[in-house]
Amino acid sequence: MSASLRALVDEPERRREVPAGELVELLLARIDATAGELNAYITVTADRARADAAATDARRARGESLGPLDGFPIAVKDNIDVAGVPATCGSQFFADRIPGEDAEVVRRLRAAGAIVLGKVALHEFAYGATTDNPHFGACRNPWDTDRVPGGSSGGSGAALGADLCLGALGTDTGGSVRIPAALNGVSALRPTYGLVSARGTFPVSAALDTIGPMARTIADVAEMLAAMAGYDRDDPHAVEHPFDDPRGGLHAGVAGLRVGLPRRFFFEDVDPAIAENTQAAADVLAGLGAKIVDVDLDGADDATGIATLLIRAEATGLHRERLADEPGRFGADVLRRLELGNAVTGPDVGRALAEMRDWRVRMLQVFDHVDLLLTPTTNATAPLRADADMIAVTAELTRFTYAWSLAHLPAASIPSGLDATGLPTGVQLAAAPWRDALILRAGHAVQEATDWHRRRPPAFA
Repeated sequence: MSASLRALVDEPERRREVPAGELVELLLARIDATAGELNAYITVTADRARADAAATDARRARGESLGPLDGFPIAVKDNIDVAGVPATCGSQFFADRIPGEDAEVVRRLRAAGAIVLGKVALHEFAYGATTDNPHFGACRNPWDTDRVPGGSSGGSGAALGADLCLGALGTDTGGSVRIPAALNGVSALRPTYGLVSARGTFPVSAALDTIGPMARTIADVAEMLAAMAGYDRDDPHAVEHPFDDPRGGLHAGVAGLRVGLPRRFFFEDVDPAIAENTQAAADVLAGLGAKIVDVDLDGADDATGIATLLIRAEATGLHRERLADEPGRFGADVLRRLELGNAVTGPDVGRALAEMRDWRVRMLQVFDHVDLLLTPTTNATAPLRADADMIAVTAELTRFTYAWSLAHLPAASIPSGLDATGLPTGVQLAAAPWRDALILRAGHAVQEATDWHRRRPPAFA
């Protein structure tokens, strides 16, 4: 990567010193040069990106900038609509689908000046954690192209990890922005459920789905969230509730915050390097003035099973007609996973919904005693593609993320270092609903004190 591009990615102040058109051309050239190795993009919208960059530069020349995101190049997961651009969901079923309007989050980001570079890879129908897609080809991890980038927002994670965009949109049902962030060495936020409109997105489980901003730095995640967040009356899953500007207290630090560290379950059956790097992140927070408190989250292991059941039931129900009429058009792994949902009964769902509500109450009670929770994001680094049975890998990689989804909590993943083989690890920060800004504040404090988020995969540095 050229020194000039790396500086523009890492230093927001530098971005405004060069024309948006120049930044877009640097990124388009890099996307083209890495396409064969990474396969991160499904569709590149080069002409539209150039036109939008020219509009940004014209505004700047008139002194009419739209703000920090004006000229900010992003990639969009291919189950989120961009008007006039194919929205395949990584599936043969939707290979020719072209939406007529932007998803609400895309509309808001474009209104703030963000530039869409294209649509990025995902696991078919966002229903898996490997992004090994039989219809559009496997997306690969830039840290080791023999390994998966995570999922289902694997293209978003890989594109950011290889500096093929400055920001990206992903969707997160049970971990699908947080897992790729951890495996690719970048940052991502699953917002509070209902904070960000999901209108214009193809779902997995509408009861749990969110759209999350992803970027190399938490500061850029905060800028994206500021543009995306807010009530959308036309989204049936939106929640009208006050929330803090994610940028307002970003630099306030963590002194005096109580950070809960749940060692049971979250530090069991985990790669030793991930446990060590999580403890290192706790030490950084303590050094910045936070108080680290051991907590016990009774039921965290059960939460994973409850979320699994609900996701299976909704996903299989959503695809019922396709499963009945044309099952052979699904990839084999997604078909197997969808068929597991046929075993879920109505009473199973009723019981799981009651257990979900109980888990959410218990989590709210935890936040009476701590401000944040800190855990590993995943229990392992990026698995090898050759060893990656999708259902088994998805079950493993979501062990520490499902619990927060089930409680409708906001949670971010930020880089926490590398393991002995040079693969990135991530830590997860979670907070009570509507305290997204507090998570970003803590994540930014860690990134101000460390350089984990500035590490690059050697082959794409």
